[in-house]
Amino acid sequence: LADWLLSSDKEGSGHSMKNKCFTREEKEEVLRWAEDSYWINQERYEDDDAYLACVEDILENPVFQSMDHFMQHGDTTCKAHCIKVSYLSYRICRRFGWDYVQTARAGLLHDLFLYDWHTHAKETGEHFPGFTHPRRALANAEKYFDLTDKEKDMILRHMWPLTPVPPKSREGMAIIYADKFCGLAETAARVKRWVLYSLRAGRTA
Repeated sequence: LADWLLSSDKEGSGHSMKNKCFTREEKEEVLRWAEDSYWINQERYEDDDAYLACVEDILENPVFQSMDHFMQHGDTTCKAHCIKVSYLSYRICRRFGWDYVQTARAGLLHDLFLYDWHTHAKETGEHFPGFTHPRRALANAEKYFDLTDKEKDMILRHMWPLTPVPPKSREGMAIIYADKFCGLAETAARVKRWVLYSLRAGRTA
């Protein structure tokens, strides 16, 4: 995992506003982490006791675990995607001294819509899941978990600017950044694997 994700164990580790930019090397490290399924498959997030203290009850909940049955981006499940978004936004907020507890929890629940969006429109007639799934995720999260108003807002507004109203907090913006970053990385990783497979198949044909 990227050095900058692991570097700041103390809340607000001296990073001023003018330093809240990531270097090219940091972004490349995080991109490699987001593309790689090893960290999720080996449950390496459980090595971070502070993170587990924020979210362990959610991780152990059967409803959250059921997200493993739904694909999100490429060959990444909704559960794996939500863990990555949660952990990345949690580390961003820890680095900058923001509210990382509520961010970690909202990040895990931001896509708790509990259906396969690839087939949802055909099965239900409900099109444009990008616009509608945040409200469904929030309804499910409220049903199964106790949420703060801030967590509700972060879940509901995480698709901004696709949905018109932005989140009220900077922590909500951290989730938006992590969600877009991980989603693009997961999709790109699937494309890369497909291209490599095609090239290898072509050589052996």
